Amino acid sequence: MARYSVNNYTVDVLLADIKSGNIAIPEMQRPFVWDATQVRDLMDSLYKGFSVGYIIVWQNPSVKLKDGTVAIGKKVLIDGQQRITAMAAAIVGQEVLDSHYKWKRVCIAFNPIDEIFEVANSANQKSSKWIPDIAKVLDVSFGSFSFVMEYCQKNGIMDKAQEINDTINWLRAIQNNSIGVITLAEDLDIDSVTEIFIRINSKGVVLSQADFAMSKISSNEIYNGNVTRKTIDYFCHLLESPEDLKEIKKNDAEFAARPEFEAIKWAAAKNAPIYRTCYTDILRVAFTYKFKRGKLADLVSLLSGRDFETREFKIEIEERSFNQLHEAVLQAVNQTNYERYLMIVRSAGIVKKSLIRSQNVLNFGYALFLALRERKVDSNQIEKIVRKWLALSILTGRYSSGSPESAFDYDIKRFFAYDDAMLIE
Repeated sequence: MARYSVNNYTVDVLLADIKSGNIAIPEMQRPFVWDATQVRDLMDSLYKGFSVGYIIVWQNPSVKLKDGTVAIGKKVLIDGQQRITAMAAAIVGQEVLDSHYKWKRVCIAFNPIDEIFEVANSANQKSSKWIPDIAKVLDVSFGSFSFVMEYCQKNGIMDKAQEINDTINWLRAIQNNSIGVITLAEDLDIDSVTEIFIRINSKGVVLSQADFAMSKISSNEIYNGNVTRKTIDYFCHLLESPEDLKEIKKNDAEFAARPEFEAIKWAAAKNAPIYRTCYTDILRVAFTYKFKRGKLADLVSLLSGRDFETREFKIEIEERSFNQLHEAVLQAVNQTNYERYLMIVRSAGIVKKSLIRSQNVLNFGYALFLALRERKVDSNQIEKIVRKWLALSILTGRYSSGSPESAFDYDIKRFFAYDDAMLIE
Protein backbone atom coordinates (compact mmCIF):
# COMPACT_ATOMS: atom_id res chain seq x y z
CA MET A 1 0.00 0.00 0.00
CA ALA A 2 1.39 3.43 -0.98
CA ARG A 3 2.54 5.54 1.95
CA TYR A 4 2.15 8.75 -0.03
CA SER A 5 -0.07 10.29 -2.67
CA VAL A 6 0.92 12.23 -5.79
CA ASN A 7 -1.14 15.10 -7.19
CA ASN A 8 -0.52 17.81 -9.75
CA TYR A 9 -0.99 21.47 -8.85
CA THR A 10 -0.71 24.41 -11.20
CA VAL A 11 1.87 27.00 -10.18
CA ASP A 12 -0.77 29.62 -9.33
CA VAL A 13 -2.86 27.15 -7.28
CA LEU A 14 0.24 25.98 -5.41
CA LEU A 15 1.25 29.55 -4.57
CA ALA A 16 -2.34 30.34 -3.54
CA ASP A 17 -2.44 27.28 -1.23
CA ILE A 18 0.76 28.42 0.40
CA LYS A 19 -0.50 31.97 0.79
CA SER A 20 -3.75 30.70 2.37
CA GLY A 21 -1.90 28.39 4.75
CA ASN A 22 -3.21 25.11 3.36
CA ILE A 23 0.43 24.20 2.83
CA ALA A 24 2.74 25.61 5.49
CA ILE A 25 6.21 26.69 4.41
CA PRO A 26 8.29 26.71 7.56
CA GLU A 27 11.33 28.45 6.10
CA MET A 28 10.02 31.45 4.17
CA GLN A 29 11.66 33.71 6.76
CA ARG A 30 15.03 32.00 6.37
CA PRO A 31 17.78 33.10 3.94
CA PHE A 32 17.25 32.31 0.28
CA VAL A 33 20.35 30.38 -0.81
CA TRP A 34 19.76 30.18 -4.57
CA ASP A 35 21.56 32.70 -6.72
CA ALA A 36 19.63 34.75 -9.27
CA THR A 37 20.78 32.61 -12.21
CA GLN A 38 19.07 29.57 -10.66
CA VAL A 39 15.82 31.55 -10.48
CA ARG A 40 16.29 32.47 -14.14
CA ASP A 41 16.84 28.81 -15.08
CA LEU A 42 13.71 27.78 -13.19
CA MET A 43 11.63 30.32 -15.12
CA ASP A 44 13.16 29.10 -18.38
CA SER A 45 12.25 25.50 -17.51
CA LEU A 46 8.67 26.47 -16.71
CA TYR A 47 8.43 28.43 -19.95
CA LYS A 48 9.70 25.49 -22.00
CA GLY A 49 7.48 23.02 -20.18
CA PHE A 50 10.39 21.11 -18.64
CA SER A 51 10.04 19.20 -15.38
CA VAL A 52 11.10 21.15 -12.29
CA GLY A 53 10.91 18.22 -9.89
CA TYR A 54 8.46 17.33 -7.17
CA ILE A 55 7.40 19.29 -4.12
CA ILE A 56 7.23 17.07 -1.03
CA VAL A 57 4.85 17.81 1.85
CA TRP A 58 4.15 15.87 5.03
CA GLN A 59 0.61 15.65 6.31
CA ASN A 60 0.62 16.49 10.03
CA PRO A 61 -1.40 14.07 12.16
CA SER A 62 -4.89 15.10 13.20
CA VAL A 63 -4.99 16.21 16.83
CA LYS A 64 -7.68 15.54 19.42
CA LEU A 65 -8.85 18.81 20.94
CA LYS A 66 -9.77 19.28 24.58
CA ASP A 67 -13.49 19.13 23.79
CA GLY A 68 -13.05 15.75 22.13
CA THR A 69 -13.27 16.98 18.54
CA VAL A 70 -10.49 16.45 16.01
CA ALA A 71 -8.51 19.12 14.13
CA ILE A 72 -7.12 18.09 10.75
CA GLY A 73 -3.36 18.57 10.56
CA LYS A 74 -1.76 20.99 8.13
CA LYS A 75 0.53 19.95 5.32
CA VAL A 76 4.11 21.03 5.93
CA LEU A 77 6.58 21.55 3.10
CA ILE A 78 9.72 19.48 3.65
CA ASP A 79 11.32 19.74 0.22
CA GLY A 80 11.02 22.43 -2.43
CA GLN A 81 11.26 25.58 -0.32
CA GLN A 82 13.89 27.15 -2.57
CA ARG A 83 11.84 26.47 -5.73
CA ILE A 84 8.68 27.81 -4.12
CA THR A 85 10.50 30.92 -2.92
CA ALA A 86 12.06 31.39 -6.37
CA MET A 87 8.62 31.20 -8.04
CA ALA A 88 7.15 33.62 -5.50
CA ALA A 89 10.04 36.01 -6.14
CA ALA A 90 9.98 35.91 -9.94
CA ILE A 91 6.27 35.42 -10.59
CA VAL A 92 4.64 37.33 -7.73
CA GLY A 93 7.44 39.82 -7.11
CA GLN A 94 7.89 38.83 -3.48
CA GLU A 95 11.09 39.96 -1.74
CA VAL A 96 13.46 37.34 -0.33
CA LEU A 97 15.99 37.34 2.51
CA ASP A 98 19.63 37.00 1.50
CA SER A 99 22.33 35.33 3.60
CA HIS A 100 22.82 38.55 5.59
CA TYR A 101 19.11 38.85 6.38
CA LYS A 102 18.54 41.70 3.98
CA TRP A 103 15.30 41.80 1.98
CA LYS A 104 15.83 42.10 -1.75
CA ARG A 105 14.04 41.62 -5.06
CA VAL A 106 15.16 39.00 -7.56
CA CYS A 107 14.02 40.39 -10.92
CA ILE A 108 14.04 38.20 -13.99
CA ALA A 109 14.02 39.92 -17.40
CA PHE A 110 12.58 38.43 -20.60
CA ASN A 111 13.23 39.08 -24.28
CA PRO A 112 10.04 38.25 -26.27
CA ILE A 113 11.83 38.43 -29.61
CA ASP A 114 14.49 35.83 -28.80
CA GLU A 115 12.42 34.17 -26.04
CA ILE A 116 15.24 34.16 -23.49
CA PHE A 117 15.41 34.98 -19.79
CA GLU A 118 18.16 36.84 -17.96
CA VAL A 119 18.75 38.16 -14.50
CA ALA A 120 17.83 41.86 -14.56
CA ASN A 121 20.89 44.06 -15.05
CA SER A 122 21.63 47.61 -16.16
CA ALA A 123 21.93 46.57 -19.82
CA ASN A 124 18.62 44.76 -20.23
CA GLN A 125 16.83 47.26 -18.00
CA LYS A 126 17.63 50.00 -20.52
CA SER A 127 16.96 47.97 -23.66
CA SER A 128 13.54 48.31 -25.31
CA LYS A 129 13.77 44.65 -26.37
CA TRP A 130 13.64 43.39 -22.81
CA ILE A 131 10.81 43.18 -20.29
CA PRO A 132 12.76 44.23 -17.18
CA ASP A 133 10.61 42.31 -14.67
CA ILE A 134 8.35 39.40 -15.67
CA ALA A 135 6.34 39.78 -12.43
CA LYS A 136 4.59 42.79 -13.97
CA VAL A 137 3.56 40.76 -17.03
CA LEU A 138 2.30 37.93 -14.82
CA ASP A 139 0.16 40.22 -12.69
CA VAL A 140 -3.61 39.69 -13.07
CA SER A 141 -4.09 43.36 -13.99
CA PHE A 142 -1.65 43.19 -16.91
CA GLY A 143 -3.11 44.28 -20.28
CA SER A 144 -1.39 42.26 -23.00
CA PHE A 145 -2.92 43.99 -26.05
CA SER A 146 -1.76 47.50 -25.22
CA PHE A 147 1.63 46.19 -24.08
CA VAL A 148 2.22 44.27 -27.33
CA MET A 149 1.31 47.27 -29.47
CA GLU A 150 3.61 49.57 -27.52
CA TYR A 151 6.44 47.02 -27.47
CA CYS A 152 6.30 46.37 -31.22
CA GLN A 153 6.15 50.08 -31.97
CA LYS A 154 9.24 50.80 -29.84
CA ASN A 155 11.21 48.07 -31.56
CA GLY A 156 9.91 48.66 -35.10
CA ILE A 157 8.42 45.18 -35.48
CA MET A 158 4.72 45.90 -35.98
CA ASP A 159 4.67 43.08 -38.56
CA LYS A 160 5.48 40.64 -35.75
CA ALA A 161 2.74 41.81 -33.38
CA GLN A 162 0.90 38.48 -33.52
CA GLU A 163 4.09 36.51 -32.77
CA ILE A 164 4.93 38.76 -29.83
CA ASN A 165 1.37 38.48 -28.54
CA ASP A 166 1.59 34.67 -28.69
CA THR A 167 4.92 34.77 -26.85
CA ILE A 168 3.53 37.00 -24.10
CA ASN A 169 0.53 34.71 -23.68
CA TRP A 170 2.89 31.73 -23.49
CA LEU A 171 4.90 33.53 -20.81
CA ARG A 172 1.77 34.26 -18.80
CA ALA A 173 0.75 30.61 -19.14
CA ILE A 174 3.67 29.41 -16.99
CA GLN A 175 1.37 30.01 -14.02
CA ASN A 176 -0.80 27.19 -15.38
CA ASN A 177 2.06 24.69 -15.61
CA SER A 178 1.68 21.64 -13.38
CA ILE A 179 4.02 20.73 -10.55
CA GLY A 180 3.87 17.34 -8.86
CA VAL A 181 3.17 17.43 -5.12
CA ILE A 182 3.98 14.31 -3.11
CA THR A 183 2.03 14.17 0.16
CA LEU A 184 3.51 11.80 2.74
CA ALA A 185 1.00 10.03 4.99
CA GLU A 186 0.44 11.38 8.48
CA ASP A 187 1.06 8.01 10.18
CA LEU A 188 4.64 7.75 8.92
CA ASP A 189 7.45 7.98 11.45
CA ILE A 190 10.50 10.14 10.79
CA ASP A 191 12.71 7.23 9.75
CA SER A 192 10.18 6.24 7.08
CA VAL A 193 9.79 9.85 5.94
CA THR A 194 13.57 10.17 5.66
CA GLU A 195 13.88 6.99 3.62
CA ILE A 196 11.04 7.97 1.27
CA PHE A 197 12.51 11.45 0.88
CA ILE A 198 15.94 10.11 -0.09
CA ARG A 199 14.49 7.65 -2.59
CA ILE A 200 12.25 10.26 -4.22
CA ASN A 201 14.76 13.10 -4.23
CA SER A 202 16.82 12.87 -7.41
CA LYS A 203 19.76 14.71 -5.88
CA GLY A 204 20.05 12.24 -3.02
CA VAL A 205 19.92 15.05 -0.47
CA VAL A 206 19.67 13.78 3.07
CA LEU A 207 17.46 15.64 5.51
CA SER A 208 18.35 15.10 9.15
CA GLN A 209 15.82 14.56 11.90
CA ALA A 210 16.79 18.02 13.13
CA ASP A 211 15.59 19.41 9.77
CA PHE A 212 12.22 17.73 10.20
CA ALA A 213 11.98 18.95 13.79
CA MET A 214 12.80 22.52 12.78
CA SER A 215 10.20 22.39 10.01
CA LYS A 216 7.65 21.24 12.54
CA ILE A 217 8.61 24.01 14.96
CA SER A 218 8.62 26.92 12.53
CA SER A 219 5.34 25.98 10.84
CA ASN A 220 3.48 26.40 14.13
CA GLU A 221 2.21 29.89 14.91
CA ILE A 222 -0.38 29.03 17.55
CA TYR A 223 2.25 28.21 20.19
CA ASN A 224 4.92 30.60 18.85
CA GLY A 225 6.90 27.86 17.15
CA ASN A 226 8.01 30.40 14.54
CA VAL A 227 9.42 32.59 17.36
CA THR A 228 11.31 29.63 18.79
CA ARG A 229 12.72 28.91 15.36
CA LYS A 230 13.89 32.49 14.87
CA THR A 231 15.47 32.52 18.32
CA ILE A 232 17.56 29.50 17.38
CA ASP A 233 18.39 30.69 13.87
CA TYR A 234 19.33 34.25 14.75
CA PHE A 235 21.41 33.19 17.76
CA CYS A 236 23.49 30.76 15.71
CA HIS A 237 23.81 33.27 12.87
CA LEU A 238 25.07 36.00 15.20
CA LEU A 239 27.77 33.71 16.56
CA GLU A 240 29.03 33.29 12.98
CA SER A 241 28.25 36.76 11.57
CA PRO A 242 27.93 39.31 14.40
CA GLU A 243 28.00 42.15 11.87
CA ASP A 244 24.47 41.22 10.79
CA LEU A 245 22.89 42.26 14.10
CA LYS A 246 21.73 45.61 12.72
CA GLU A 247 20.29 43.99 9.59
CA ILE A 248 18.28 41.48 11.61
CA LYS A 249 17.00 44.26 13.84
CA LYS A 250 16.04 46.41 10.86
CA ASN A 251 14.52 43.69 8.69
CA ASP A 252 12.63 41.86 11.42
CA ALA A 253 11.41 44.69 13.62
CA GLU A 254 8.61 42.56 15.05
CA PHE A 255 11.03 39.97 16.42
CA ALA A 256 13.52 42.65 17.48
CA ALA A 257 10.85 44.05 19.79
CA ARG A 258 10.43 40.71 21.56
CA PRO A 259 12.27 39.62 24.73
CA GLU A 260 13.75 36.70 22.77
CA PHE A 261 15.81 39.16 20.72
CA GLU A 262 17.09 40.80 23.88
CA ALA A 263 18.09 37.35 25.09
CA ILE A 264 20.26 36.54 22.06
CA LYS A 265 21.81 39.80 20.86
CA TRP A 266 24.76 39.36 23.22
CA ALA A 267 25.99 36.65 20.80
CA ALA A 268 27.07 39.40 18.38
CA ALA A 269 29.74 40.48 20.86
CA LYS A 270 31.09 36.97 21.49
CA ASN A 271 34.50 36.55 19.89
CA ALA A 272 34.79 33.12 18.21
CA PRO A 273 33.94 30.87 21.17
CA ILE A 274 35.24 27.27 21.22
CA TYR A 275 31.65 26.08 21.37
CA ARG A 276 30.05 27.68 18.33
CA THR A 277 26.64 26.18 17.75
CA CYS A 278 24.46 25.62 14.70
CA TYR A 279 20.69 25.14 14.86
CA THR A 280 21.06 21.36 15.23
CA ASP A 281 23.25 21.80 18.30
CA ILE A 282 20.90 24.20 20.09
CA LEU A 283 17.89 22.06 19.26
CA ARG A 284 19.57 18.90 20.51
CA VAL A 285 20.79 20.54 23.72
CA ALA A 286 17.41 22.11 24.53
CA PHE A 287 15.48 18.92 23.82
CA THR A 288 17.85 16.58 25.68
CA TYR A 289 18.04 18.62 28.85
CA LYS A 290 14.37 19.57 29.10
CA PHE A 291 12.67 16.37 27.93
CA LYS A 292 15.32 13.92 29.17
CA ARG A 293 15.33 12.22 25.78
CA GLY A 294 17.94 12.04 23.06
CA LYS A 295 16.10 11.08 19.89
CA LEU A 296 14.78 14.01 17.90
CA ALA A 297 12.13 11.74 16.38
CA ASP A 298 10.54 11.83 19.83
CA LEU A 299 10.56 15.63 19.73
CA VAL A 300 8.61 15.67 16.47
CA SER A 301 6.10 13.24 17.98
CA LEU A 302 5.70 15.37 21.11
CA LEU A 303 5.29 18.55 19.07
CA SER A 304 2.57 16.71 17.16
CA GLY A 305 0.84 15.99 20.46
CA ARG A 306 1.59 12.29 20.68
CA ASP A 307 0.72 10.43 23.85
CA PHE A 308 3.30 7.64 23.93
CA GLU A 309 1.10 5.46 26.13
CA THR A 310 -2.22 5.68 24.26
CA ARG A 311 -0.64 6.50 20.84
CA GLU A 312 -3.19 9.28 20.39
CA PHE A 313 -2.42 12.86 19.40
CA LYS A 314 -3.69 15.37 21.94
CA ILE A 315 -3.74 19.15 21.80
CA GLU A 316 -2.64 19.54 25.43
CA ILE A 317 0.53 17.53 24.81
CA GLU A 318 1.29 19.61 21.72
CA GLU A 319 0.81 22.86 23.64
CA ARG A 320 2.89 21.71 26.61
CA SER A 321 5.70 20.44 24.38
CA PHE A 322 5.98 23.70 22.42
CA ASN A 323 6.02 25.73 25.65
CA GLN A 324 8.67 23.50 27.22
CA LEU A 325 10.84 23.62 24.14
CA HIS A 326 10.62 27.41 23.96
CA GLU A 327 11.63 27.66 27.61
CA ALA A 328 14.51 25.23 27.01
CA VAL A 329 15.81 27.18 24.00
CA LEU A 330 15.85 30.38 26.03
CA GLN A 331 17.96 28.64 28.66
CA ALA A 332 20.31 27.29 25.99
CA VAL A 333 20.90 30.76 24.48
CA ASN A 334 21.09 32.51 27.85
CA GLN A 335 24.35 34.44 28.14
CA THR A 336 25.08 33.44 31.72
CA ASN A 337 24.49 29.76 31.04
CA TYR A 338 26.52 29.79 27.84
CA GLU A 339 29.50 31.60 29.32
CA ARG A 340 29.55 29.51 32.50
CA TYR A 341 29.55 26.38 30.44
CA LEU A 342 32.40 27.73 28.28
CA MET A 343 34.35 28.35 31.49
CA ILE A 344 33.88 24.70 32.48
CA VAL A 345 34.96 23.57 29.02
CA ARG A 346 38.17 25.59 29.27
CA SER A 347 38.80 24.37 32.82
CA ALA A 348 38.63 20.80 31.48
CA GLY A 349 41.62 21.64 29.28
CA ILE A 350 39.61 22.03 26.09
CA VAL A 351 41.13 25.20 24.69
CA LYS A 352 41.09 24.34 20.96
CA LYS A 353 38.44 22.86 18.67
CA SER A 354 40.99 20.32 17.45
CA LEU A 355 40.89 18.62 20.85
CA ILE A 356 37.27 17.57 20.28
CA ARG A 357 36.47 14.72 17.92
CA SER A 358 32.76 15.43 17.87
CA GLN A 359 30.66 18.51 18.50
CA ASN A 360 28.22 16.20 20.28
CA VAL A 361 30.67 15.93 23.19
CA LEU A 362 30.08 19.62 23.88
CA ASN A 363 26.37 19.31 23.11
CA PHE A 364 25.78 16.61 25.69
CA GLY A 365 27.99 18.42 28.19
CA TYR A 366 25.88 21.56 27.79
CA ALA A 367 22.62 19.62 28.06
CA LEU A 368 23.93 17.99 31.24
CA PHE A 369 25.00 21.37 32.62
CA LEU A 370 21.54 22.88 32.02
CA ALA A 371 19.74 19.86 33.43
CA LEU A 372 21.78 19.99 36.63
CA ARG A 373 21.22 23.74 36.98
CA GLU A 374 17.49 23.21 36.56
CA ARG A 375 17.65 20.72 39.43
CA LYS A 376 19.46 23.36 41.50
CA VAL A 377 22.51 21.18 42.09
CA ASP A 378 25.38 23.06 43.78
CA SER A 379 27.45 24.96 41.20
CA ASN A 380 30.73 23.40 42.38
CA GLN A 381 29.25 19.95 41.96
CA ILE A 382 27.94 20.85 38.51
CA GLU A 383 31.39 21.97 37.42
CA LYS A 384 32.97 18.78 38.76
CA ILE A 385 30.40 16.46 37.12
CA VAL A 386 30.38 18.18 33.75
CA ARG A 387 34.17 18.53 33.55
CA LYS A 388 34.63 14.85 34.35
CA TRP A 389 32.00 13.82 31.80
CA LEU A 390 33.61 15.93 29.07
CA ALA A 391 37.03 14.37 29.71
CA LEU A 392 35.69 10.81 29.75
CA SER A 393 33.59 11.41 26.61
CA ILE A 394 36.63 12.63 24.69
CA LEU A 395 38.90 9.83 25.91
CA THR A 396 36.38 7.08 25.12
CA GLY A 397 35.03 8.59 21.89
CA ARG A 398 31.59 8.32 23.43
CA TYR A 399 29.77 10.43 20.82
CA SER A 400 32.20 10.04 17.91
CA SER A 401 30.91 6.79 16.40
CA GLY A 402 27.78 4.69 16.17
CA SER A 403 24.55 6.52 16.92
CA PRO A 404 25.08 9.69 18.99
CA GLU A 405 21.30 10.02 19.40
CA SER A 406 21.04 6.61 21.06
CA ALA A 407 23.96 7.47 23.31
CA PHE A 408 22.33 10.79 24.24
CA ASP A 409 19.07 9.02 25.03
CA TYR A 410 20.74 6.34 27.13
CA ASP A 411 23.04 8.71 29.03
CA ILE A 412 20.53 11.41 29.92
CA LYS A 413 18.03 8.82 31.19
CA ARG A 414 20.69 7.10 33.30
CA PHE A 415 21.83 10.39 34.80
CA PHE A 416 18.36 11.22 36.03
CA ALA A 417 17.17 7.74 36.93
CA TYR A 418 18.57 8.38 40.39
CA ASP A 419 17.89 11.07 42.91
CA ASP A 420 20.21 14.04 43.32
CA ALA A 421 21.97 12.59 46.33
CA MET A 422 23.15 9.54 44.41
CA LEU A 423 23.95 11.59 41.33
CA ILE A 424 26.49 13.85 43.01
CA GLU A 425 28.26 11.30 45.15
